[in-house]
Amino acid sequence: MGGMTRRRLTREDSREQTTRRLLEAAQKLIAKKGLTAASVEDIAAAAGYTRGAFYSNFNSKGDLFIELLRRDHQRSTAELEALRSDALPLEHIQERTREIYAQLYRDNESLLNWTEARMLAARDAKFRAKLNALITEKRAQIAGFIAYFYQRAGVVPPSPPEAMAVGFMSLIEGVKLFMLSSPMDMTPDAVEGVLALFVNSIMELARLQGAARPKP
Repeated sequence: MGGMTRRRLTREDSREQTTRRLLEAAQKLIAKKGLTAASVEDIAAAAGYTRGAFYSNFNSKGDLFIELLRRDHQRSTAELEALRSDALPLEHIQERTREIYAQLYRDNESLLNWTEARMLAARDAKFRAKLNALITEKRAQIAGFIAYFYQRAGVVPPSPPEAMAVGFMSLIEGVKLFMLSSPMDMTPDAVEGVLALFVNSIMELARLQGAARPKP
């Protein structure tokens, strides 16, 4: 009976497990050394595999890096997506958004990898095209959330939601990068306080404007 309950991993399951281990190893190595210095062999060995296992899952180190960023992005936007619900009171959405936004990239490895990706994209046109596709998707999701919040508040956004999304994304990456490079000046608590203040002020203003509008 034991064999029935502990069924062997199907090919898809074991492939996903290999992929996940390679991505976890890469996340740490790329954050520590940078993409160029982290070789395919290093990544495979850290995950407990051979070079062959790497290439049976990814075409290149660049493709692995994009997949790493894509999964990181999916985790962070899943929480925001869950807040796009008419069943939730606007103040609850505001409170949770403030928390989520302040704590994005709380994990330094994740921030280092996004920064690495931006630097690489600035120098490498092929990688830039792949990263831009992901950034465009990320921006569209955040813009959709901003548009939803303003619609719920009953006011028109002060700028196009896409432009506001770029502002939110840039601010968070910039402030957190400041913290990584100047930890004496910017503690994690100070960063979270600044980001929470920024996003909360914008949402609070939208709600106040909505409340002040004459009802039809």
